[in-house]
Amino acid sequence: MTKMIQSTVAAALLFSGAQAASSASLEAKLNSLEQELATVKKDLKKQKKKLNTVKAHDANDNIKWSVDLRTAVDSINYDMADGSSRDNNALMSLRLWLNMAYAVDSHNIFKGQLSMNKAFGADFGTSTGDFRAFSMGSLFDWTGNEALSDNTLKVKEAYWLYLGDDLFGADVPWTFSIGRRPSIGGFLANFREDDSAKSPLGHNINVEFDGLSTMVKLENVTGVSGMSFKLCVGRGSTNATPLFSDATPYAEDDDALDSIDLAGFIFVPYDDGQFIVKTNWFKAFELPGMTVDQNGVPTGFKAYGDMQGAAISVLVDGITEDGYFSDVKAFASFAWSQTQPDSGEAMLGSTDDESGTSYWLGALLPVTEESELGLEFNHGSQYWRSFTYAEDTMIGSKLAARGNAYEAYYTYKINKALSAQIRYTKIDYDYMGSNGFFGNTTGNAMKIDDVKRGAAAYDAGYITPETTMAKNMLPNIVESAQDLRFYIRYRF
Repeated sequence: MTKMIQSTVAAALLFSGAQAASSASLEAKLNSLEQELATVKKDLKKQKKKLNTVKAHDANDNIKWSVDLRTAVDSINYDMADGSSRDNNALMSLRLWLNMAYAVDSHNIFKGQLSMNKAFGADFGTSTGDFRAFSMGSLFDWTGNEALSDNTLKVKEAYWLYLGDDLFGADVPWTFSIGRRPSIGGFLANFREDDSAKSPLGHNINVEFDGLSTMVKLENVTGVSGMSFKLCVGRGSTNATPLFSDATPYAEDDDALDSIDLAGFIFVPYDDGQFIVKTNWFKAFELPGMTVDQNGVPTGFKAYGDMQGAAISVLVDGITEDGYFSDVKAFASFAWSQTQPDSGEAMLGSTDDESGTSYWLGALLPVTEESELGLEFNHGSQYWRSFTYAEDTMIGSKLAARGNAYEAYYTYKINKALSAQIRYTKIDYDYMGSNGFFGNTTGNAMKIDDVKRGAAAYDAGYITPETTMAKNMLPNIVESAQDLRFYIRYRF
């Protein structure tokens, strides 16, 4: 019995010792695991902090991109003054815009746009001398991204914008911007393009442009809704000798086209979102025109003089407060231009200062929730001249017309990314040179009926230098032009 008790006590003591040893070992392991877990948590915290820093850095450094891709087919026709016609029943084109935006903070913004615009299966960007669409090189690049060219990407816009809160401590928000400016598709001209309006008034300015602008918003100090004043200055061509062309790179060339400068302002007297009034004035210096030899063959360009222009444009965005007409947009615009030829030169066919005018009316009518119909009409006088060479019309700028232009377009939003439009444009010219330049050749504003009478006199046997010239000119005078376009457009 005594031995049994001793054995039981010994076993109990042995089990208790083993249990104690096991608990001590387990506790040591747990302590080690806790230390390792604390180390892992510390490392994870460091990694999370680094990851957040990387994310914040990337968010600030990434340029935001968007895509705008349009496929279009145009059927164009020209009725010439001699009774002949020229046409292209299926001019297919592809236009790509890659839009960029970046803001380092709420005051400093960068915006840019890369562009490709080409005809299907064609390359119109190959040089043919100084006259290659007047857009891709040696003279001036007012239409470099609007003229059909090749499959390369070009810079259409690139500028930085500063947004200020208080001008010199006053309650006057202000902006300053410099670079390749957003000067295509301005106010009112944007409707037919189904785009937001860019900076200028579309009635008399629609060309690519390098320059600067600064604007002050006057609403807070005047109490007038939306009042603002913007000053614009830029250069439309630079006279400089290209690198390696001679011993003095980038010096002015006395035999080349003079530098072309422009300065003006945009004044908005009222804008409450429904009723919008905008005005502008500008003066352009050393404007170019084509030169020809005694046989009428083009030989180059030179400066012919200066020009000033102005416009007032009014938009009513909602004719009534409710009902159908609350979604109707209606607009009217009036513009003026005046040539100022250099001594001994003629601009638009005259050695005198000549004034021209244009008026433009339009309306946008909702058809369904996803579609609208646009109707526009404009008329220009004999000496009217605009800077609208980059207008997106294959037959030339309708707003430059010295005569009448009619247009209708139906735009349909297919889904969030896709839209389609069909547009018809017709231009009837009363005078020559609507899409020419500023000199005495392509810009000459002769009355077309007068030229036709001169050619008829030649045919009747009355042959003089004047009637001979009229007869030779007739096949190259466009009397009427039409453009029927259909496109599908992807934007995202």
